[in-house]
Amino acid sequence: MCREEANSLIPLQLVVIGFTAFGAAAVVLVHDLVRQAIALVFYGFGLVALFLVFQAPDVALSELAVSGIAYPLVLVVAIARAKR
Repeated sequence: MCREEANSLIPLQLVVIGFTAFGAAAVVLVHDLVRQAIALVFYGFGLVALFLVFQAPDVALSELAVSGIAYPLVLVVAIARAKR
């Protein structure tokens, strides 16, 4: 295997990087708090896919727990308390 082949990205990696970049831009550009939270969850799932593609399943599992479960739960509780 030559050095150029070892450093090149496969198309799946490029797609996942693009999806993650799109999610990051969506989080920054959305101004409504609820929609921003939804965009952040999708961005987190993009990061999970990115970690899986780059063969880091332990980090992907941690990111899934934080961005898919813990952060949305904390955000829902905070929004509910703020509306009282």
